[in-house]
Amino acid sequence: MLFEQVTGQLEIRKKLIQSVITDRISHAQLFLGPEGSGSFPLAMSYTQYILCEQRTEEDSCGTCPSCSKMQKLVHPDVHFVFPVAVTKNIQKNPVSDDFIGEWREFVLEDPYIVAEKWYNYIGVENKQGIINRYESAAIMRKMNLKPFESEYKIVLIWLPERMNDTASNKLLKIFEEPPPGTVFLLVSENTDSILPTILSRTQILKITPIKDDDLYQTLASRHSLSEEKIRDTVEMSGGNYNKALEYLNTTSDAEYQLDMFIRLMRLVYSVNLKDLLVWVDEIASLGREKQKSFLMAALRMIRENFLLNIGKADQVRLTSEEKAFSQKFSSFISKKNIAGIADELNLASNHIEANGYARIVFLDMSLKLSRLIRLY
Repeated sequence: MLFEQVTGQLEIRKKLIQSVITDRISHAQLFLGPEGSGSFPLAMSYTQYILCEQRTEEDSCGTCPSCSKMQKLVHPDVHFVFPVAVTKNIQKNPVSDDFIGEWREFVLEDPYIVAEKWYNYIGVENKQGIINRYESAAIMRKMNLKPFESEYKIVLIWLPERMNDTASNKLLKIFEEPPPGTVFLLVSENTDSILPTILSRTQILKITPIKDDDLYQTLASRHSLSEEKIRDTVEMSGGNYNKALEYLNTTSDAEYQLDMFIRLMRLVYSVNLKDLLVWVDEIASLGREKQKSFLMAALRMIRENFLLNIGKADQVRLTSEEKAFSQKFSSFISKKNIAGIADELNLASNHIEANGYARIVFLDMSLKLSRLIRLY
């Protein structure tokens, strides 16, 4: 992957390139950034740049044998480590190498990878992936080998926070004193579950959410959309590239949810019971996932309107259509009712999750919101 294919993050990109040019590549680096910020694509681009045979001062060449292998994720001196779990095909002591084929397909499809999507991709169902002690043993064996083609051996560990204590402790010594030419690149979203002894042995690079202008430029170059649509997408994503794509793919759902929310708020305020029952019947006819999605969307709208009400407009992320409705509606969401409204929406979501009878759940919620909306 080329650096130019990473959305934004120009300062980090320059810093990484400079570390190679000046021959100051730290043997253990941790790319710490929230989902969708591009930490994994950055680590991939950095790996390709380190190994490139004809790199420039701006990027890897993309055409040399090393780059060609990296772009297919088959470079013999690059070792990938990622969370896995027992599946129908792998029943005992799973390690990353057992899933390397699926991993290549998954990453090549979209390098802005997400843990939940990875687990679904390999069919672990409701289980959480981990990096276990068998994985650490496999890493130790690989590190005893000399590089095949390059000056470096690179171990790219995605989500080291999923590494259990046994695996972490086995790797402490090699993190502190790695074999010559070994580089560990860890890509994390949250360091709370990483052993402090591991963190202390890494150089941490903090990756921030993508800047709005950078995300706008990427979306405009890759999608044939109106300027308003792109700006709405950027506004809704909060610097998360994955959320931006998700929003683009679910626009019709988002528009329907907004319409349902506006109708609900008007009905509960006017106490129009006849039309409210029609609204309840309509949402009760939807599947449970769509019902839960609506409730989460409603919670977001309530939160954003509260921020508008208390003068925090600079922190609000709303589409142009949502803003048009919120200009007047935000005055109805205040300190007097925000907690109560949020509680009712969360309670309804919990009841739907527990297979509650949807018509009763939404009718009860609506009647309580009718009282709360007048407390502004």
